[in-house]
Amino acid sequence: MTETVLLVGGGGREHAIARALADECSLYACASNRNPGIRRLADGFETVDETDAEAIAEIATTVGADLAVIGPESALDAGVADALDDAGVYAFGPQKAAARVETDKAYQRRFMRDADVPGCPEFAVFDDIEAACAYIDEYDGDLAVKPAGLTGGKGVKVIGDQVTAEEAKAYLRDAGYDRVVLEERLVGEEFTVQAFVANGEFRATPAVQDHKRAYEGDEGPNTGGMGSYSDAGAALPFMRSGDYEAALEVLDAVVDALPAYKGVLYGQFMLTAEGPKVVEFNARFGDPEAMNTLPVLETSFLDVLTAARDGDSLPELEFADAATVCKYAVPDGYPTDPDSGARISVDEESVGDALLYYASVDERDDGLYTTTSRAFAVVGTGDSIAAAEAEAERGLSAAGDGVRIRHDIGTSELLARRTEHMADLRE
Repeated sequence: MTETVLLVGGGGREHAIARALADECSLYACASNRNPGIRRLADGFETVDETDAEAIAEIATTVGADLAVIGPESALDAGVADALDDAGVYAFGPQKAAARVETDKAYQRRFMRDADVPGCPEFAVFDDIEAACAYIDEYDGDLAVKPAGLTGGKGVKVIGDQVTAEEAKAYLRDAGYDRVVLEERLVGEEFTVQAFVANGEFRATPAVQDHKRAYEGDEGPNTGGMGSYSDAGAALPFMRSGDYEAALEVLDAVVDALPAYKGVLYGQFMLTAEGPKVVEFNARFGDPEAMNTLPVLETSFLDVLTAARDGDSLPELEFADAATVCKYAVPDGYPTDPDSGARISVDEESVGDALLYYASVDERDDGLYTTTSRAFAVVGTGDSIAAAEAEAERGLSAAGDGVRIRHDIGTSELLARRTEHMADLRE
């Protein structure tokens, strides 16, 4: 029997999910934007706000969905998984209470502390902004300043890196946040490990390094992610033996403490001189990290989903022995003043062997238009990071005017700097 799957979300992450599933099931999709890549792969596409839980549950029952995959964190925070489960459609994504491991950073840190999850930094939570500012004045060292709620990956300010202490206090006073988390600044190299979780167990995917800064050389403000890379193996070049396994121990502790959790658990780590520390958890695939992971997954993603739904043991994962490099094309002015509503062109014929993933674009009768977020990504694969980067660059000839790209992601120069930085920290 052919499974019917409903995909929620219309970004690059969801395009990667759609491509991983479309050949093995009857795929339907719903999102607030008309993503042309998803629409072509799906048997049906409905335009709906990703936070409208009741409408999404109704779509699922109308198309006869056997299960659903939830992409964006906003949908999880809105209780879309709860509504789907209540409607009898298994949602591969945590219900709202479990998704707080991402959606509420204060809860996340207290959960880690109370459950003895390794890698938790020193932290404090405030609902009084003046008390938070006083803590900044009194703290002996630099701090990461985090709003407790969702900010699309752009709300964190790091003292000693992005802002001064005075600028951090001004940011808190001006932003109007109800609660903030202040935690010790972690110094090292960031990496991500994503895991499929269900029925009290998990299966991990290779490590990925994302690049959040807007401009080449890791300059400029944070974004949702300008691109990312993975190596032909589980670890990254700057990691030592045991670093990846230490990250898995953290994920294992989270799964043990949240036995009802289902979906993707994304661990973002800082590899410090003392080993991996937790920057944050996400309750869904990363974007762009999904575009590094799913193209090299050789195990059927649908088999993972059906095993999760049926209460079976999750299949062991196999991955191609290949590296990946993902580079995003973003609207001019992104992230501070993106040129939203601009018409762009994408020459799909020139992508070559690379993979093209549409993200936050809206397909209209007369063409493609930008939104306020990232437009599309190109992913190269190869037997080395250098080969994957070269393929991604060739594929970027598809980009027309009106977009900007960080071309340095995955280059040997940037990788060398990261490796040298980690070596210096460990001396």
